[in-house]
Amino acid sequence: MNHAQLTALGRALRLVGEHGESLTADTPDARLHEVKADLRRALDLLDESVSSAAPTTRCAEHPNGPVDESAPDRCLLCETRRRAARRAEYSGGPGPYHDRPAESVPSRYGVRGDRPQPQQRWLPELWNGQEWQLCGTPRRDRREAELYLAAQRRGPRPAMAYRLVHEFTDYEVLRVWGTPVKVDIEPMGNL
Repeated sequence: MNHAQLTALGRALRLVGEHGESLTADTPDARLHEVKADLRRALDLLDESVSSAAPTTRCAEHPNGPVDESAPDRCLLCETRRRAARRAEYSGGPGPYHDRPAESVPSRYGVRGDRPQPQQRWLPELWNGQEWQLCGTPRRDRREAELYLAAQRRGPRPAMAYRLVHEFTDYEVLRVWGTPVKVDIEPMGNL
C-alpha cells in the first residue's frame, strides 16, 4: 500500500467512524444511505490497497501456508515443528531439556535407531504336487518349526515333501525333507 492509498483509506475510515458516533434511533434514511455509500467507498479503497491474498493462517511466518485446523495458529508447518519438538522431548531425543547435541540435518530416510528391527521367522512349507505352500503358522523359533514339521511327516496324511524356509528380510531354504515331484493334475496325462 502506497502513501496516497494509506491517506485516502484513513480519511474514509475516519469519516465512517464519525458516522458511527452520530447515529441515533431516529436517524433519517437519507443519512443511512450516506453512511452506506461512505462504507462502500472505504471498502473499495481497501480492496484497491490489498495486493496479496487473504492469509489462510494466523501465523506471521507462514500467512499463506498450509492449514492445520487443530493448530492454535492454523499453521501446519509450525505445528509440525512443534510436534517434532514434543516427540523429541518425550522420547529422550535432542530437545530443550536434553544434553545430547542435535544432528545438523535430519536424514530423509531416518537413522538406524528409527527403523524397526528386522523380524526373523521360520516358515514350514509342504509340496502340494504343483508348488510349495505354507502348511502352518510361521514360527519365531527354528527348533519349534522343525518339531512341527517332524510331527506333520509322522501324521496320518503326510505330504510328498516338506521344507523349512528362513525369512529374514529375504528368504533362504534351510532344509528339505523328501523329493518334490511335479504332478500332472489331469488323470490321463493330457491325452
